[in-house]
Amino acid sequence: MADCIFCKIIAGDIPAKKVYEDDAFIAFHDINPAAPTHLLIVPKKHIETLADCTADDEALLGKMMSLAPKLALEHGARALPEGGMRVVMNVGPDGGQEVYHIHLHVLAGERPWRGFAQNAN
Repeated sequence: MADCIFCKIIAGDIPAKKVYEDDAFIAFHDINPAAPTHLLIVPKKHIETLADCTADDEALLGKMMSLAPKLALEHGARALPEGGMRVVMNVGPDGGQEVYHIHLHVLAGERPWRGFAQNAN
């Protein structure tokens, strides 16, 4: 999509602080972090919302979820059982979605999500 900021990041037209990239995904630091570790995992396939996903996207969504703990641990999350992370996908206007290209927020650090959860509504 020509006007999608994440598509522009994927194309290399807009810089991002990348932490991961493969044929299907890119992950980078959020420019307005809500936690000590705040990454975005973005599929290279443009899908506007989670509600637009189909059965054909199940493997993509599964890989996205499996990347979350791996990247979180590599970038500052403490391991379980003491540590952990929060994984969030905002969907649509009532869900707080601002960029209409699905993406997963991965937040970690010492209980960072208290303010994020209140602001994400």
